[in-house]
Amino acid sequence: MALLNKKEELLVTWRALGSQVKENGWSTIAVSTESPCRVLAGRHFPGNKEALLFGFRAVRVPPTDQLPQGHGFLVSKAEPREELDCSYVWIALCRQYVGSLDLFVTMAEDIILTLNELKHLNDDGLFHVFLSRIRAWQSFMHHGKNDFLSPEKEVGLFGELEFLQEVLTFGLPATTVIDGWQGPFDGVHDFKFGNGAVEVKTTLSSIGFKAQINSLEQLDDQLVQPLFLAGIRLALNVSGITLPEKINNLRNILSKTPEALAMFNSALLNVGFIDDNSNHYSRRFLSSEKRLMHVFNDFPRITCAETKIEIRKVKYELDLDMIEGFDVDFIEVLYQLKAI
Repeated sequence: MALLNKKEELLVTWRALGSQVKENGWSTIAVSTESPCRVLAGRHFPGNKEALLFGFRAVRVPPTDQLPQGHGFLVSKAEPREELDCSYVWIALCRQYVGSLDLFVTMAEDIILTLNELKHLNDDGLFHVFLSRIRAWQSFMHHGKNDFLSPEKEVGLFGELEFLQEVLTFGLPATTVIDGWQGPFDGVHDFKFGNGAVEVKTTLSSIGFKAQINSLEQLDDQLVQPLFLAGIRLALNVSGITLPEKINNLRNILSKTPEALAMFNSALLNVGFIDDNSNHYSRRFLSSEKRLMHVFNDFPRITCAETKIEIRKVKYELDLDMIEGFDVDFIEVLYQLKAI
């Protein structure tokens, strides 16, 4: 008989627990895991909805209203009862009636597998990763299960990953690099290192490079210094790689640093990328040109200082192919950012 994968194990366990109806409290079965924390598949009665219970030792749990809640799940502290080991602090991840079981089990499996890779962390560290991962799923669920990245967002994400991979080749700590990737979290700039930042713009156009600038602050070096603009030109080419292949390449690089890998996967969820949708992204991209420009002095842009106070929001386009005299080398960018 073939071994069950984690999704199948959870579904079988929840079905078995569903037949053990009780008036109130928990029915649970331990889940096989390599994580230092304990994991139980459970059902809480009288609601009888699927849940996972994670047992941590001596961690401080935020108030319930500060715990992540999503479209279809809720997180709460489970009060110790006779069916739960009182030497642990138990956190319950429960499916709500409106939540898809298919998506919930995907989320549950992902969280278990993420914690399995972090055996070296103490419970405080594990609990932090646990909450961060759930918050990433919370963000993803705002996109909706069947919402794919738009073609424009697919190109933009590929460009950011191209830049991220380039930074990693210079030997910076992987956690520092991934922590600096702010694009998935709606940061003003795509990357932030120290007091400086890099904004990444990506195009598929072979003639002209129209880059949309989304705010007055995005290219304002009075707000962040030093500030750089990276222009990445991609071409559609059968010899290129797809977005999921680019992501898997980076996962292989980051696999030596499990914490960085967990951070990377959470960032992808914040963007709206999930592996179950990988087949949707079939376009093959080849990087054909990379430019780095120092944004300062007479660099063409619109900033707060030169805009009347009554103007509250501005979006505009720059043609990067028309900008000359501001190019810098990649290593110079990292030096100025004090990243190396």
